[in-house]
Amino acid sequence: MKVGMVVFPGTNCDRDTKWAFEKVGAQVEFVWHTDKLKKFDLVVLPGGFSYGDYLRSGAIARFSPVMEEVKKYAQKGGKVLGICNGFQILLESHLLPGAMTRNESLHFISKFHHLKVVNNENQFLSQCEKGEILNIPIAHAEGNYRVDNDTLKEMYDNGQILLKYCDENGEELNPNGSVDAIAGICNKEKNVFGLMPHPERAMDSILGGEDGIKMLKGFFQ
Repeated sequence: MKVGMVVFPGTNCDRDTKWAFEKVGAQVEFVWHTDKLKKFDLVVLPGGFSYGDYLRSGAIARFSPVMEEVKKYAQKGGKVLGICNGFQILLESHLLPGAMTRNESLHFISKFHHLKVVNNENQFLSQCEKGEILNIPIAHAEGNYRVDNDTLKEMYDNGQILLKYCDENGEELNPNGSVDAIAGICNKEKNVFGLMPHPERAMDSILGGEDGIKMLKGFFQ
């Protein structure tokens, strides 16, 4: 599988995410924000602080030349994954519904956090069981996902709500105030995925856990 890893000025999780995908067998190539996309099986927007998170997280990156390429790629059915800042960029680019605001606490949060798999009828979470509890790190200041009620209902109807924050027993435990404790979503066509947690940081037991492996392996199906 060939993965294109998009890098913006300020991106800082690109090498971590490249290592994670290589660990599960992918070939990964960096794509600078002014470059054209080549033929990839998956395009990844990794975490970090694109353009220093000025204005809003992802608000400037959405205007990068490469994002026009990403939009065309997604519209043709190409798979796209946005992690943390990458998720924020996908929201700002309207490739996914909703928006991000500051965490309810107004503090940056960095820790492992449990997630419940809400829907696995998509390639990304195809290796996970519905209702399965994963333990994946989060690291963000603007992870408070917001969406209007009508769109939220439509997303539930379409199976677009993929992950929710919870405790180790699967009970809701919301670290940032996101509506319905939502941690990850996809588009209607189920080829564009976004999540705030960092699966690339849960790839080895020595780093705290391996639950990220089955998430990334889903793209190999």
